[in-house]
Amino acid sequence: MSKVTIYSIAEELSISASTVSRAFSRPELVKADVRDQILNLAAQLGYQPNKTARRLVTGVTGAIGLFVPDITNPFMPPLVRAIQQAAVERDSSVLLVDAEEDSKAELGLITRIAGQVDGMIIASPRSPSSVIKQAVGRKPAVLVNRVMDGVPSVVCDNTSALREAGQHLVDLGHSTIALLRGPSASWAAQRRAEAVRTWARKAEVSLIELGPFDASFDGGREGAEAFAASPATAAFTFDDLAACGVVAGLAERGLWAPQHRSVIGCDDVLLARVLTPSLTTITAPVDELGVTAVRLLEEAIGGATPESVRLPGTFVPRDSTGPA
Repeated sequence: MSKVTIYSIAEELSISASTVSRAFSRPELVKADVRDQILNLAAQLGYQPNKTARRLVTGVTGAIGLFVPDITNPFMPPLVRAIQQAAVERDSSVLLVDAEEDSKAELGLITRIAGQVDGMIIASPRSPSSVIKQAVGRKPAVLVNRVMDGVPSVVCDNTSALREAGQHLVDLGHSTIALLRGPSASWAAQRRAEAVRTWARKAEVSLIELGPFDASFDGGREGAEAFAASPATAAFTFDDLAACGVVAGLAERGLWAPQHRSVIGCDDVLLARVLTPSLTTITAPVDELGVTAVRLLEEAIGGATPESVRLPGTFVPRDSTGPA
């Protein structure tokens, strides 16, 4: 059997080869009835367009870059999966790069990958805005959980959920509460800290700020030492991984959650649900973050200027909080 090409399909339907080509590369430019005829015949004949050749001609790679600061953070794998699934549905592939929590490497990594893809999704970068803009250049880009002038973003806004978490602690009788701050270079850590400060001022509770601490299990254990030495009976942590470290660090000192101290995490990763006690936390809409990021990037690659999106987090009380 001879190889099926756009020319043989065109001859069979008595149309031009360019029309057949556009049905695959720019389907919106082909009349619906003609496009359906082309795609149906191609399916019958087992034709698969040569994506490599098409990309060489158009300059479109069909790939998007995805930068993450630390793939070992439990928040990142579900986000990567959501972005990859959304990209596959749009016939795109994902090129992943991990900074391994080295903010000094971000410029080089983003610059290197930007030259190989049609656009970039940059999740929770630690570098200053000027560095990120320099790395991206003129390549279309979308930020996840970071806001920057001139770059569309999708973020999880935990402000309301953190207020609910604070009121939950007050209802349990806690009046002196610790804020274990996350990494100083983290935009999300800064926003979460400010949300807790604002709530504490209005709630008239005593807020003790400790840290900053790394967004890691060991960072949480370090935070537990400062928390245990303070008069606070409950603590907000930066994320669930740090919260797990706090719970472990407290236990090393003979303090148990929630009998002796209450602990609140953030993000609701798998660890939050399998830990004993299960973590009171803030659920982030990870799948929606990923899908939205891909959609915004698709719009930016197409030449549009997409609007940034804020998605709300949800407070989830579990077993790591109890009466003061």
